[in-house]
Amino acid sequence: MSVGQIVAEALRLSEKERAGLASQLLQSLPPVRFEEDEGFAEALRRDAELEADPSQAMTLKDLDTQVRNRRQ
Repeated sequence: MSVGQIVAEALRLSEKERAGLASQLLQSLPPVRFEEDEGFAEALRRDAELEADPSQAMTLKDLDTQVRNRRQ
């Protein structure tokens, strides 16, 4: 049976059955090593910066304003 056929069969399952299958498949994979991920390292660095100086934080309203301004 091909992967495509397995996917087609899996999509015929109920939502609850698909969720259970997805959970089992994810648990069968090796753990993800986030420490080696550059994006994760960057997120940790930024988090540490905000912890050290909370004044660097921006409100959601400020972020929305910046995004809107960039679109213009």
